[in-house]
Amino acid sequence: MSNPRLLLSLPSALALALLPLAALAQPSVQESAFWSQEVSAGDLPPAADRIPAEPLVVNVAAKGRAPGLQGGTLNTMVTRSKDIRQMVVYGYARLVGYNETYDLVPDILQSYENEGDRKFTLNLREGHKWSSGDPFTSADFEYWWKHIANNEELNPTGPPDFVRVEGELPEVTFPDATTVVFEWSKPNPSFLQVLAQAVPPFIYRPSAYLKQFHKDFADPDALQDEIDYARVKSWAALHNKRDNMDKFDNPDLPTLQPWINATAGKKIRHQFVRNPYYHRIDENGVQLPYIDTVEMEIVSGGLVAAKSNAGEADLQARGLDFRDIPILRKGEANGNYRTELWSSGTASQIAIYPNLNSADDVWRETLRDVRVRRALSVAINRAAINKSLYFKLAKPGAMTVLEQSPFFDQALRDAWAQYDPDLANTLLDEAGFTERDGYGIRRLPDGRPMELVVETAGERQEVENALQIITDDWRDVGVKLVMRPLDRDILRNRVFSGTTMASVWYGWDNGLPQSYTSPAYLAPTDQVFLSWPKWGQFYQTSGAVGEAPDIPAAQRLMELLDNWNNAPDADKRAEAWHEMLQIHADNVFAIGLVAGAPQPVVISNRLRNVPKTAIWAWEPGAHFGVHRMDEFYFEDGEG
Repeated sequence: MSNPRLLLSLPSALALALLPLAALAQPSVQESAFWSQEVSAGDLPPAADRIPAEPLVVNVAAKGRAPGLQGGTLNTMVTRSKDIRQMVVYGYARLVGYNETYDLVPDILQSYENEGDRKFTLNLREGHKWSSGDPFTSADFEYWWKHIANNEELNPTGPPDFVRVEGELPEVTFPDATTVVFEWSKPNPSFLQVLAQAVPPFIYRPSAYLKQFHKDFADPDALQDEIDYARVKSWAALHNKRDNMDKFDNPDLPTLQPWINATAGKKIRHQFVRNPYYHRIDENGVQLPYIDTVEMEIVSGGLVAAKSNAGEADLQARGLDFRDIPILRKGEANGNYRTELWSSGTASQIAIYPNLNSADDVWRETLRDVRVRRALSVAINRAAINKSLYFKLAKPGAMTVLEQSPFFDQALRDAWAQYDPDLANTLLDEAGFTERDGYGIRRLPDGRPMELVVETAGERQEVENALQIITDDWRDVGVKLVMRPLDRDILRNRVFSGTTMASVWYGWDNGLPQSYTSPAYLAPTDQVFLSWPKWGQFYQTSGAVGEAPDIPAAQRLMELLDNWNNAPDADKRAEAWHEMLQIHADNVFAIGLVAGAPQPVVISNRLRNVPKTAIWAWEPGAHFGVHRMDEFYFEDGEG
């Protein structure tokens, strides 16, 4: 049985929707027509024998949805071949995951116990199986911990950061086949949240499959043959190539996701078919997912809106943005779809990140002057951007959390976000940039014109349009903006190396934090926060690479993160959050432009159980994941 303590705070209908099979009238598990031929041939056991002894029973009706029909093919699109990994995001089968009210609940796990954020006992479902039919047990966690995470050839830097508490690794034990225990001497309060991420760490692996590629288990001659066949240099390279739980590009790798990859290699269309061993059923005994097949087409980014307009997508949000709404609305009648507008869950739709770790010494010192960052912010006419790009439907302001978070404060959104060119000029003068060239552009201390190159991923027209407006705004205060579109991977590598002066991306992925949400992304802990890549590298490598934070505000953020990690209760964690948000507002580490821009979502008129209003967020929520794509279905069972 699930731990009843995990359900006490949930609304009764939600608790009912999460009850295990034994707590409801025992539904007769229905066989899938998709797999009936394999069952008849004896290649697959019957559905009742494929699911766990106590599957996760989803009372769909109690969630306000309609019990669905199995069948059909759902068409969707991505713009890069590597983005087939979105099926792991959308599928959102996690040990624990967020439900529709963003509470953490068991999913793959039968239950869990949390003792003071120091000891976590993970209870698996008896009889749960991988998509291959191999048992899913604590042995798969043991394989990851002992033979991957702590294997120096596979992981030279050792286990990942999220299992380290002030450098201390946990004691990990496996009392029986369905129990795994992680225990630290100090609290690790973000452990469960990490497991619920859009891209989780996968602290388990399909050991029965992967052992054939591991030197500790495989026959040496057979292993060498595999190394030669894969054209890699070592068994570790081979193992890493086959072990791509998040990339989802190895069709042979067993999975626990609702759909399994059925297409090998790089293709224009990738097919994902229902997992015959998936652990969820509805109240009628129908095994999820309802939809049999997902076909993911790889198209040029500029074609996503046009192909959606032509009715070629049954479910599409990725690759669409606000500017596409008119063309999407226009195609609804002939395309047999509807366009819903969901709320974006990112802290800012567009944010400019000054690189405080720039390799250019002059620009580094310039951008580290808070007066410069504040000046650049107040010089921007956000109202004009909102009117021109978002028809006044977005919310202009600095980057901070969204209204749905308990930490939202309008004063933080307003901080250094008013349009005030006079103040911008005063701040830049006070910072010492008083000399100008013949074109009115201020000069840097070494005499160069103050030309700030802002690099973008070149993927969103709205970004380029916004920067064109800002170009005029900044020129009015003596700063020349030079926009440089690049490939996303090239952009990030340039930022990480310090080559980039400033870059543009979304705001924080998680604009909806609660007290239980780790504020690590507000502190210099990750190079992905594009304002301080070197500080992030320093933290991520324990000082081996990068630079230690050397300005007081950044050092204070690290102290507050430590306070949050060791806080005795939610109130103390909230205190840390409030001060960290205030520091960001005061220091303008990233220049947010607007928040809450509607995200268009194209939905086939035949597709059911897709929310009309929802939040489109990477963290928390995994885009479609938190809305449970496995519960979507076609009204006639055909796609």
